[in-house]
This record gives sequence, C-alpha cells and structure tokens, in this order.
Amino acid sequence: QAGIFTTGSHTRGRILNMDPSLMRGFLDDGKTLVVAGFQGITPNGMIHTLGRGGSDLTAIAVAAALKADICQILTDVDGVYTCDPRVVPNARKLPEISYDEMLEMASSGSKVMQSRSVEFAKKFGVIFEVRSSLNDNPGTLVLEEHPNMENVVIRGVSIERSQARVTITGIPDEPGMSARILGAIAEAEINLDMIISNIAHDGFARHSFTMHSSDLGKAQAALKPVLAGLGPKAKVETEGGIAKLSAVGIGMRSHSGVAATMFKALGAAGINIGMISTSEIKIAVTVDETRIEDAARAVHDAFGLDKPPA
Repeated sequence: QAGIFTTGSHTRGRILNMDPSLMRGFLDDGKTLVVAGFQGITPNGMIHTLGRGGSDLTAIAVAAALKADICQILTDVDGVYTCDPRVVPNARKLPEISYDEMLEMASSGSKVMQSRSVEFAKKFGVIFEVRSSLNDNPGTLVLEEHPNMENVVIRGVSIERSQARVTITGIPDEPGMSARILGAIAEAEINLDMIISNIAHDGFARHSFTMHSSDLGKAQAALKPVLAGLGPKAKVETEGGIAKLSAVGIGMRSHSGVAATMFKALGAAGINIGMISTSEIKIAVTVDETRIEDAARAVHDAFGLDKPPA
C-alpha cells in the first residue's frame, strides 16, 4: 500500500524500489500518514518482511522517497554515544556523526542503528536524527561529513561480543585457494568480519577470520570437505570467547599515531591483542571477551572521548 517493493529471501527482504505517489497524494490533501514498517510487497504481490532493522530502514526509505528535510528515528536511547554508557559510564552523547562513521560503528557492534539503514540514508542523502521517544532532548544528527568533522580524531568506540576465530594453516601458496575456502563459507551463509591472510615462515599460507560464535560449528562443518583438498599439512584451529573492539573516526585519515595511542592504552591496561584489522577510518582488534569492557574504557580514556572537542 505504501509503495515499497522488495526482493530477496523470506525475512531478508531488500528494498527494490518505491512508488510514493499514493503517500504523496494523501500528504497533498493535508493528511497525516501512518506507514507500517518492516515490510514491503514482492513483484508477485506477496507481503515480504525486511528482516532485522527493517522498521528503521522503512522510515529512511519513506523519507528518501518523499524528499523529506529530515527523518527522526525514535528509540529507547537519546542519541549516539562515544561508547555504550553501560560499559563506559562517562561516555558522551554526540551532537552529530557522519554516515561513514555511523556505518563503521553499526557494523562494529553499536546497537543504535543497523548498518543497512545507514547505507540507505547515505546513498540517498537522507539526514536523520537518532533521539529518544521518552523525552524531548536533542538527539544525534547523522549526515554527510563536513570539513570540521576531521578535527575530531576518534568519534567513538564500539564493542562486539560473542565472536569466534577460525585459522587455517598449511595452505599451499597457490592461486584459487582463498576462493575455495571463502566460497565454502559463503555457501553456508556465514557472514565473516575480520579477514587476515599471510605467508608463514614455512612457505605455506595462513588464513584467519572472525564470525559470530553461533556460526562456529557451521563453519567447521563447511570447511571439513574443503580441508581435504588443500593438502596434507592443512589444518583448522578455532578460538571462542573473544570480542572485537573498534575505534572509529574520520579524523584518523589526517592524523598520525592513532594506532600507537590505542595499542599503548591496551598494553598499559594489561590487555593482550589478538587480531588487528584497519580501514581508512577504523582500527579494530580482538581481545579476550572477559576483558572487553576494560579495553573499551582504556581506549575511551586514552582519546579523551568524555570531553567535548575544543
């Protein structure tokens, strides 16, 4: 009815296109619209659910189709914080954050927004505000980055618990081996997060990747038939009970020493680092899950995120 057309599998629908003519007609008549979220219509007219984060995605899609000035996402928190206040009590609410930073934080464990809602907003230039439905306090604006944003080196710290690591050693250093391994993981519909590959001193390749701990058993089953074809030295190692800590900020593109500050803080807190992964605006590490909250507080304090930028 709202003109949201979807595609994809059941409970994992993706928005294909939108026809806002019906909604626009009602608005032109001065009526207030109440649009059901989390669903759309398939090409053959069946009701189709959008899956996790579907309600936020619906709101942003409707705002994009109607060319709204702003979209307000009402939730049980009054904005986006520098870290989860339940973990870091002195975390500070951000007045604004860029799409790219919000994307990185959403994909790194922040529960405020799902990443595909932010991706949709970025693609169509929808400015949205995350604010509380329980009070009238200003929220956090999520928008395209502007030059002043780079003055802040780190915008926030995210944590993601219940992670697991799979490492395959003894892989022949030959073309196509990575595709064979990751292809089996993809066929099992397992989402990987951090992926690290290198050549060991013995000349064999070594692949490590992380996933949610609930997918570990499925990953082992998917890799078992592949392992036999990788050669006699190939073997799988697994590790559970780890968590991911991410420091995010577009300012790190123009500032040096960010990783050094982060690793020094973790070292001073006696926290050992497992895997390290970076992007242009994010540094992520794995640590023992029992130390993840200590790690978050240490990094948050190291970058002074409890204080407003000068």
